[in-house]
Amino acid sequence: MRREALGTIDSTSLEAARRASNGERGPCWLWAARQTAGRGRSGRDWASPEGNLHATLLMPVADDPARTALHSFVACLAVADTLDILTGQPERVSLKWPNDALLDDHKVAGVLLESGTTTSGRWLSIGIGIDLAHAPAGTRWPAISVAEATGQPAPAPEAALDLLASAMDARIARFDEDGFAPVRTAWLARAARLGDVIEARLPAETVTGRFETLDDDGAMLLQTGTGLRHIHAADVYFPGRADASGH
Repeated sequence: MRREALGTIDSTSLEAARRASNGERGPCWLWAARQTAGRGRSGRDWASPEGNLHATLLMPVADDPARTALHSFVACLAVADTLDILTGQPERVSLKWPNDALLDDHKVAGVLLESGTTTSGRWLSIGIGIDLAHAPAGTRWPAISVAEATGQPAPAPEAALDLLASAMDARIARFDEDGFAPVRTAWLARAARLGDVIEARLPAETVTGRFETLDDDGAMLLQTGTGLRHIHAADVYFPGRADASGH
């Protein structure tokens, strides 16, 4: 699959959207040495210094928004596959709903999906940031870099992208062939705090309950005092930890 190095740019995801608006649909990887306006979920800033991986996969997708959204879980599994190799210790890697990867319970990576439709068809961008050399300080959720966690020199971003692109190819192929069921099973096997009481903070309320599973469309199921709740979008908090998703 084609890759393009962008040097310093505002955001690889913004660049993917610009290209998509001009009719490009990929597939291609765009990656930058540094971003000046990196973005996480809900418009949050994403610290993007040189030495970390900042990459976006732009790809065509079928015109099915619900299925398109499930690529978040596919991408998180590819990130976990990459971290398994970079750390050599898969047991230290977990996934936090809906789009974060944790290393030793500290955030090390995140995924951002954006999509749209042009005259060329529907497109999807999968933005991925992995803190290889540097972890931001003073973040909502405690962060860590691969270098800090392993005590070894940081992997080169391009080498990490090699691993990520290979993992993504395999995960997307499996999703295209077999659907969401095996993705759901694999994601749950790495889910952070599965079976524990967590908080899901929605715009109008906070839902507290035991994290039971994912449903067939990727929603988080929480067993609460008033029954089972399906959570489709929220910031997730673990009791005793400072905050939720995002740098």
